[in-house]
Amino acid sequence: MKTALIMEGGAMRGMFTAGVIDVMMNEGITYDAAVGVSAGAAFGCNYKSHQPGRALRYNKRFAKDPRYCSIRSLIKTGDLYGADFCYRELPETLDPFDVETYRADPMAFYVVATDAKTGRPVYHCCDLGDGEDLDWFRASASMPIVSRPVIIGDMALLDGGIADPIPLKWAESQGYDRNVVILTQPADYRKDRQSGLKGFSALLKDYPVVARAMRFRHILYNAMVRDIVREEKAGQVFVIRPETHLPIGRVSHDPQKLQAVYDLGAQEMRKHMQALKAFLAKGNAGRSEFAV
Repeated sequence: MKTALIMEGGAMRGMFTAGVIDVMMNEGITYDAAVGVSAGAAFGCNYKSHQPGRALRYNKRFAKDPRYCSIRSLIKTGDLYGADFCYRELPETLDPFDVETYRADPMAFYVVATDAKTGRPVYHCCDLGDGEDLDWFRASASMPIVSRPVIIGDMALLDGGIADPIPLKWAESQGYDRNVVILTQPADYRKDRQSGLKGFSALLKDYPVVARAMRFRHILYNAMVRDIVREEKAGQVFVIRPETHLPIGRVSHDPQKLQAVYDLGAQEMRKHMQALKAFLAKGNAGRSEFAV
């Protein structure tokens, strides 16, 4: 069996995911592939570069820096999260992303973005950790309205959560059949219909299919959650999620809140570590190279 780790987005709810994966890394858990969406891509890439603690560290350090995330950045650059600062200066200089280790690790790392012209998901394997891969991380996390589409080749790309917020089915279609899913919402959460849809349509007039996808996103998301719950009950997928709604918004400038949500993720993973190891061991029986 082939194993995959699927990480949904949720902006700063992604600090929960960062806590989960850091505990996994410290325990030596390995996967054949990881698939990240939005914050799941931006933070999850540190799994392949073997950098536990990095996502928490730079988020706390720059939480109040207007170059990182601010209305000023949105007005000045068109991106709430400053593209040049977050995806060039930070990974190259301020808190270096370990490109060499990223390339050496055999785990395939996929990100999901949304094609703003078609509204369809785009899946891309980022195997180099170079500038173009960082553009894919940024594309996957580029929330509509508060981010410019990221241009890669002939595609204009936006947040992957629009078209495929929890890409478990895609991972299964690629042959990954022993999968772990990290969700950033509790078990009872179901997404409501997006408010302010008329405003979305006006602001996304250049990308009408994206506006349409936003109108039906709650239906897509809730259907995916139902499928995941069904597979979870059947023992086909292992799910890690917060017990209650996380005490953080999509944006946070409070280092203490970031730490608290990260700690919740770490605690939840420690609580279920033995069950996770047992789940993965069943799928890796006979694979002597797999170690936890």
